Formats: sequence, structure tokens, C-alpha cells
Amino acid sequence: MIFIKLILAHLLGDFILQPNSWVADKENHKLKSKFLYLHILIHTILSLVFLWDLQLWWVAVLVGITHFIIDASKLIFQNVKTKKRWFFIDQLLHVSVIAGVSFYFGEFSLGFVQNQEFLKIIMAALFLTTPASIFIKILLSSWTPAPDGPNTIQTESLSSAGKYIGILERLLVFTFIMVNHWEGVGFMVAAKSVFRFSDLAQAKQRKLTEYVLIGTLLSFGLAVLTGIIIK
Repeated sequence: MIFIKLILAHLLGDFILQPNSWVADKENHKLKSKFLYLHILIHTILSLVFLWDLQLWWVAVLVGITHFIIDASKLIFQNVKTKKRWFFIDQLLHVSVIAGVSFYFGEFSLGFVQNQEFLKIIMAALFLTTPASIFIKILLSSWTPAPDGPNTIQTESLSSAGKYIGILERLLVFTFIMVNHWEGVGFMVAAKSVFRFSDLAQAKQRKLTEYVLIGTLLSFGLAVLTGIIIK
């Protein structure tokens, strides 16, 4: 299968066979970096080796050329603030090129778009991201605990960490239910309880404990209910 072969070549070329020193040199010298062109050459050779068909030489060349265009664009336009964003854009574009080649050879079709079961799962997963976060936030709005006094312990937290933790836990719970592994849900509850215990013990606030418990139960409850409805 061409898709799997090219993905393997991409993983080897982009991560395993590309030292951090090459990445740093490319970011410093951009298009003047010799490692950029060496990196593209390795990708082209790996693609040809994995395809193992000289008649598909043009596919390897196409992968190499598009890889150069994508990498060069990232190096030119990214900065310190957008570096993380450009990493994901870069990887998405590389995979899209590989998917496009595979689609050309008839390995993929768009028939899954018409699959009702697939669409229901996508709909449920989307609901469990930001929409579910908004629902939970609104439901908890009247119970948000206020500081008890000047001695209240304040703990540092990553920006929007709670939101993304909630999204990930709901998606994991939904996945466990869809693959009929309910024991995974119990593992998620136990794992979150262990990590939260020390924070709540330090805070020594009953209101905060109740607030976190309600939020956790709502989050898990929404994921479980969504999974049951889709099933």
C-alpha cells in the first residue's frame, strides 16, 4: 500500500534521521542551510526505497519537491510565537500530499463520507470538545467557589489546561465506550482522582472539592451518555 510505505518513509526522514542539530541549523540559516537540501534528498531516497518500484520514481521526486516547498515555507514564515502552529501545519501538509498520491492510485475513496455510523461518531466527538466544555461551564457558573480569605492557597496552572484536560478525558472515555472497554472509564476516573487529591488536600476548601467533583462527574457523565446514545 503506497500510503503506508510513504508514511513510513516520512516518519524515518522527518524524525528519526533528522538530528536536532539539523533542525537548529535550518531555523538559523533557513534556505541557506545545507541540511535542508540533505534532508530533502534523504526523503526522496527513502520514498524510492520504500516504494521499491522504479516506475514510481516520479512519486518519490514529487514527494521530495513538495517536501522542500512545505519545509521552505515553514522556515520563511514561522517565528517564535508561531513555531508550534507551523509544526502541525507542516505535518498536515506532508500527510495531505501522501494522501493525495494514494488517492490518485485508488487506495482511498470518499465513500466514508456517506457512512452514517462514521458521521455519528464524528458528530459525537466534536460535541465532546468545545461544545461540552461550554455546557459544563454554564452548568457550574452558579457554583464557582470564591476565595475564603487572604490565606487561601493559590496554585499555578497552565493556561486553559483545565479545558484541554476535560476535552481529552471526554474523548478517551467516549473511545473506551465505543470499543466496548468500560474498564478504561474506571481507570480514567481513578487516575484523575489520584492527581487531583493532592491539589484538593493542599487547598483545604470543601467548596473547591465539591466544585471539582461536580465538574468531573458532569464531564464523565456527558461522555458516557454520548457514548451510550451513539451505541
